Amino acid sequence: MDEEISKKVDYCLNCKIKPCSIKGCPLNNNIPEFIKKIKEGKMEEAYNVLCDTTVMQSVCGRICPHQKQCEGSCIRGIKGKPVSIGELEAYVGDFAIKNSLKIKGKKEKKSVNKKVAIVGGGPAGLTCGAFLAKNGIKVTIYERYDFLGGLLIYGIPEFRLDKKIVKNTIKNILDLGIDVKYNQVLGKNLKLEDLTKEYDYVYLSFGANVSSKMGISGEDLDGVYGGNELLEYGNHPNYKGKTVIINGGGNVAIDTARTVKRMGANRVIIVYRRAREQMPAESKEINDAINEKIEFLFQNNIVKINGNKKVESVELIKTKLIQKEGDTRLYPINIEGSNYKIDADYVIMALGSKADSYIKELGLELTSNSYIKIDEHFKTSNPKVYAGGDITGGKGTVAWAARNGRDAAYEILNQGEI
Repeated sequence: MDEEISKKVDYCLNCKIKPCSIKGCPLNNNIPEFIKKIKEGKMEEAYNVLCDTTVMQSVCGRICPHQKQCEGSCIRGIKGKPVSIGELEAYVGDFAIKNSLKIKGKKEKKSVNKKVAIVGGGPAGLTCGAFLAKNGIKVTIYERYDFLGGLLIYGIPEFRLDKKIVKNTIKNILDLGIDVKYNQVLGKNLKLEDLTKEYDYVYLSFGANVSSKMGISGEDLDGVYGGNELLEYGNHPNYKGKTVIINGGGNVAIDTARTVKRMGANRVIIVYRRAREQMPAESKEINDAINEKIEFLFQNNIVKINGNKKVESVELIKTKLIQKEGDTRLYPINIEGSNYKIDADYVIMALGSKADSYIKELGLELTSNSYIKIDEHFKTSNPKVYAGGDITGGKGTVAWAARNGRDAAYEILNQGEI
């Protein structure tokens, strides 16, 4: 253990109340315990502690919004700097990969002859598959691409998450005995009704990556793109020397902006209708973007995109934040008469995402927002079909998707006949 890691491990108070785990971590990782094991030099035990709740240590340790989650709940952070929980988690995950440590299955597996199909090999699907396989269930993942990882591969740029780390993490999961069938697209060469006949249960986790729109004039002009689609498919226009405006305040907005800047854009502007403090993106990512000369227009709102056939300019309006009676949250409202224009070549919408329209053909009950409707046990209107992650309107972080996958696995395992 190097000196820097040793200092960070010693800095942890090993709190008995564990606010970092219970309040801060979506996966409820036993953070004080795995740090204690690092301090004792028991790295394999530290890895096993984490494996009780997560199978993506090297990934989550790098990309989770730690300041809003575990580190944001750290007791040390009340009067000073919090423990570097994310870095220490990644350290353990990297050690496991380097030393070929394996995810251990349960010592006393039940003798089962049950099969589960998972549709979608992103964080939710991979985690669900891992926790089922650890408990003796035969798992097959059906993936639309010729690779696994979902947004870990196409949604998060290489400069923020090394794809070798993702691939090694996935390999460790598959080594639990999980089968994969690639290039399987639900609604095309893969049918839900066939899966429900072949398998005991099906878990849907194929995500929701269609960019949301504002419903304003000019969104159909040439030069208006969705951030999710640009990151997923990589069909970028030529940004060299151009002005690009990105609308949104989450990780997709930041990742898209930094990607566009690296591809030669002259001016990249992120427009966000609330204040910086309310931005969903991690503070570190915002600072990195600022250091890369990306501009931010906080408390501004796009009201119109101008142009004949292609984007020429964007009309914005300034906003102010108000508090509604009986509500502690702040809401942006437009300031009348504060309109102004900025010349632009491209506009990228990064306001969130929604499910693809083909989910309406699955024969499952949907929510009013067109997500797959599930109960508190992740069960859909078809008792053999479970779902989780973005496709159910879940919280849009990797850790929450993984939590959905893990909890759904336990719900499936808790069925009487398994």
